[in-house]
Amino acid sequence: MDKVTIIGVDLAKRSFQVHGSSADGSVLFRKKLSRAQVVPFFAQQPVCIVAMEACATTHDWAREIGALGH
Repeated sequence: MDKVTIIGVDLAKRSFQVHGSSADGSVLFRKKLSRAQVVPFFAQQPVCIVAMEACATTHDWAREIGALGH
């Protein structure tokens, strides 16, 4: 099984879209998460790069996700 090396996040008000890719760029998963599911989801993922769009809440999410080692 391929290892997730980067996860892209589309931030929104109520639901977030996440997209996981391996080192060769192949898609490993696409998921829709609620706000409450975001931190538990990232806590279960291997340490990797997390990319997200720039918006008002990006810094808050980056701190929470970064605290998990990403």
